[in-house]
Amino acid sequence: MSLSLIQTALELGLICSLTTLALFLSYSMLNVCDLSTDGCFTFGAAVGAVVVLSGHPLLSIPAAMLAGACSGFVTALLQTRMGINSLLAGIIVNRALYSVNIGVMGGKAQLNMYKTTTIFTMVRDLLKNTPLAGMNELVIALMAVVLVITILALFLRTRLGMAIRATGDNPDMVRSSSINPVFTTTVGLCVANAITGLSGCLLAQSQSSVNSDLGSGMVTIALASLLIGNTLMGKGSILFRAVGMAVGSFLFQMVYSVALRLNMPAFMLNLMSSVIVTLAIFVPYLKEQLPILRRRLTGRGGEIAC
Repeated sequence: MSLSLIQTALELGLICSLTTLALFLSYSMLNVCDLSTDGCFTFGAAVGAVVVLSGHPLLSIPAAMLAGACSGFVTALLQTRMGINSLLAGIIVNRALYSVNIGVMGGKAQLNMYKTTTIFTMVRDLLKNTPLAGMNELVIALMAVVLVITILALFLRTRLGMAIRATGDNPDMVRSSSINPVFTTTVGLCVANAITGLSGCLLAQSQSSVNSDLGSGMVTIALASLLIGNTLMGKGSILFRAVGMAVGSFLFQMVYSVALRLNMPAFMLNLMSSVIVTLAIFVPYLKEQLPILRRRLTGRGGEIAC
């Protein structure tokens, strides 16, 4: 296994792990399955690309995160104020964002940034003649993941963060404690989708292009990475579990990279990701069921012996 393959998987894994961390907040902490992830990812990428092409690469990061937060706000609004089921609200927003994303890109299905200064080209120039030369994508992705994990771990320990976690555990108890679950749900989804927008922005700039289908299947990839991370490092502190999300994302991208290196047809990748999700769900379930099966078999053996 070549070092270039590992580096590529690590770079993509770190960038996509930001979406996994967003899903960690919305799905694991807030107990909301947000299916607007695909559209929100592309929304952040599209807004970031437009800002970059206007000559402001540094502003693309906050712009993409703000776009993601707006997407999360609309999803929360549909869910909490209009009585729409969380799954359906995510589907509605995801569907709407397809049109919004093309509108943001000026009616085009793709934008190119090959001859434009991005944050990656800026860091590449800064790292010239240093031991980290040529590793600009890895450096930026690692810095982004470390910052997001740190801020997320600290945020979830604050009073508001604990209220968000409590909302996911028991919204009725939160309501009886004079905490507004509508507010905590809205804040949680806004923060989660802001992180998703950041992830899309970084991926688009690393590839120097964005198209309307950039985020297609991202919710499946993030969910698979989250489940892998939970299986490997599912117990412990928030910080430990958040690091597990990054590890799960890297392992998922590693499997993807190896599959591509082995000349697996591109149309088979979606099937492979579905299989990974299934296994990531089934393995913990199997671990829980094995002791029960052993007791049943032992009990039957005793009855037969009698």
